[in-house]
Amino acid sequence: MSINKHSVTLDLERCKGCTNCIKRCPTEAIRVRDGHAIILEDRCIDCGECIRVCPYQAKKATYDKFESFADYKYKIALPAPALYGQFEDLDDVDYVLTALIECGFDAVFEVSKAAEIITEYTRRYMKMNNIPKPVISSACPAMVRLITLRFPYLKENLMPIMPPIEYAARLARQQALETHPQLNDDDICVLFISPCPAKVSYVRNPIGVEKSAVTGVVSVNDFYFKIRSKLKDIKNPMPLSQTGIIGLNWAGSGGEATSLLSEKYLAADGVENCIKVLDEIENGTLHNLEFVELNACIGGCVGGTLNVENPFIAKARIRSLRKYLPISRNRMRDDSGLCDEVLWTKPIENESYESLSEDRLTAIAKMSQIEQIYKELPHLDCGSCGAPNCHALAEDIIKGDAKITDCLITLRDRRDKQK
Repeated sequence: MSINKHSVTLDLERCKGCTNCIKRCPTEAIRVRDGHAIILEDRCIDCGECIRVCPYQAKKATYDKFESFADYKYKIALPAPALYGQFEDLDDVDYVLTALIECGFDAVFEVSKAAEIITEYTRRYMKMNNIPKPVISSACPAMVRLITLRFPYLKENLMPIMPPIEYAARLARQQALETHPQLNDDDICVLFISPCPAKVSYVRNPIGVEKSAVTGVVSVNDFYFKIRSKLKDIKNPMPLSQTGIIGLNWAGSGGEATSLLSEKYLAADGVENCIKVLDEIENGTLHNLEFVELNACIGGCVGGTLNVENPFIAKARIRSLRKYLPISRNRMRDDSGLCDEVLWTKPIENESYESLSEDRLTAIAKMSQIEQIYKELPHLDCGSCGAPNCHALAEDIIKGDAKITDCLITLRDRRDKQK
């Protein structure tokens, strides 16, 4: 399940070598060496936190361009529910969906529609016996990867149901083939309009499935101006939306959890807050919880770094859009139980940081050396050495990626002793 194709990248020309990113990275995946940042790929979960905090815009997300898919005969847009919150004075989702058709798509399939169906399957899953509680949502790929890296014992608590983006893509392909029998699967292009880099990474490195049904990922901020330019000319939008309140709620933190009709839930957003929650679950200090929803971005998907609008404004707009909608417009296609078409087909594996050694005894010896070096360091966690904290520097020293004199406090003390 390791990430082979990351979406978060570094622009060396913009990087000034400050320590903002290394202090905020939740998996200690960034170092500053030779005057600029370095991203350790085996640790990065593509959460986009470094993009958010970098004052020089040196971190950026890579994604696909719509023009790259011109050769496909049939193009389907998968708009994330967070997309609707980007536009002011919007009173009908159909305007945005019609604008997407005007932008060159042949069809649209709302991810929020799939979210409503996944919600019903989740309710059914929660009623099953002998499942680890609390059940942790697997909708945010950054959180799933964080768990496999830092909280491997909680892997079994992850809900083994594919996220709405994946289920939407599969339903969209199936619908297109049924409606247009002259097409084959290779003629169809399914493009997700993403609010965050983690979902770009998900399509390139699927979780729970061998291959994603999504062909590519474009960003909300890349399509925002294209959609906006079309909106002003739309007088009578096509009746395309098939989403209710539950589907739109998935755009913000708590939307998934509250739709389960249970009071024994917790919803957290922001990577640091989610880590605190996972720590408490692992330590057994959170009680009477049945479901936990975690979102890497503050506010949920509306807070993704590929969005345009302030997440709190976007969330308020989506709340306004829900006013006259039904609770839900979509139901499970199979009422007999959990349908195989929504379940993971591939188990996820625990990930680990680069090991100290393949030999167990050697690794133990190196761990002892790390602790010894750590005792010699000042424990200030200032980041001036280029590592996020003193313990990370000690580990880097043992791996040969740093020297103890990289710590300015230790270097100063040694010089003072020599005088």
